[in-house]
Amino acid sequence: MNVPRPRRVFLLVALVATLALLCCGGSISAVLLGGFGGDDDDLSLYTSGCGTGGPVDPDSKLPRVRPYGPAQMKNAAIIINVGANLKMPPRAWVIAVATAMQESSLTNLGHLGKENDHDSLGLFQQRPTSGWGTPAQVRDPTYAATKFYNKLKTIDGWETMPLTRAAQRVQISGYPDAYAKHELVATQIVNLLADGAANAVGNSLSMVCASAEDIAASGWTNPFAVKVKNQYRWSVGSGFRTQDRPDHQGVDLIAGLRTPVRSVSSGVVSRVMCDETFSGVKDCDRAGWPGKGGCGWLVEIRHAGNIMTRYCHLVERPNLKVGQRVAAGQVIALCGTSGNSSGPHLHFEVHLNNDTSSASAVDPIQFMAQRGSPLGGSQ
Repeated sequence: MNVPRPRRVFLLVALVATLALLCCGGSISAVLLGGFGGDDDDLSLYTSGCGTGGPVDPDSKLPRVRPYGPAQMKNAAIIINVGANLKMPPRAWVIAVATAMQESSLTNLGHLGKENDHDSLGLFQQRPTSGWGTPAQVRDPTYAATKFYNKLKTIDGWETMPLTRAAQRVQISGYPDAYAKHELVATQIVNLLADGAANAVGNSLSMVCASAEDIAASGWTNPFAVKVKNQYRWSVGSGFRTQDRPDHQGVDLIAGLRTPVRSVSSGVVSRVMCDETFSGVKDCDRAGWPGKGGCGWLVEIRHAGNIMTRYCHLVERPNLKVGQRVAAGQVIALCGTSGNSSGPHLHFEVHLNNDTSSASAVDPIQFMAQRGSPLGGSQ
């Protein structure tokens, strides 16, 4: 698949990944609990710029994102422009667009008769009888978006909430988890209509590209964020399905023992386990070696859009429970060298469709770069 490459760091990381090798565990398979739902798993998220060019004019010729047509993309552009005019950071734009995708498919709905949800109208299905405004007002996209953002402002901590929680606090929907499935395509739309603004620091108005420790407006961040003398304390080792290691289903991020490992996006813990046996006994609590086999201590997390991430070779059993919700950037474990490993590092995988098998794995370097969080660092 040919995809845009956002910044020079992506090219550097890709080069380093092909030059370095570090032993680590292969893929494993198991059955997961049901996912978040949704079928928008397109990896072709355009990432030119970090929002410095600003949102496009809603009346200009707009690009299309399937299945949304010209009128729907215009409504998305209006939502983004209103957010910019209100001095809301780009994370708010992603939340607002995703909310309108769920509530109206980005269509300015009138009264739907018997199918109408009470008296809900417009892009956000706002109800005049609940104080959102008159029927004419809530069917004005600019007015409706303004009301959405003004309510979002009042929610303490919305900037770091999972998108579906922030949207639900505004909308009070009967389907509180439905917003999450739109996050990836909402990110794509914001990037297309606002010069890659979903790559910028999500809670900042500066439109600066997110660095490793930041959470991008897309809701994604780097698994490591520790610096020493302004240098990140890790480097990229063995890459995804290289010529030398075609069965390597992730990327190795080399870091010091017990370096904190973070969840790269908000989600739900789906598995915590020791993927290693030695002489028939679970053996993850001591350092591994090349050829020992297994991922060692590992964590798997399900994210919006049916994405699953896997974190291997952890130093000890993470203090997490299956079903526990975690936030983007939350420390979930410590880097180690358990399992099939020649030294401390994190083996990091990304899988589509909530599938744990190797068939669903995608290149983490490419995937994370497309979300404004390139996997790059130096020691």
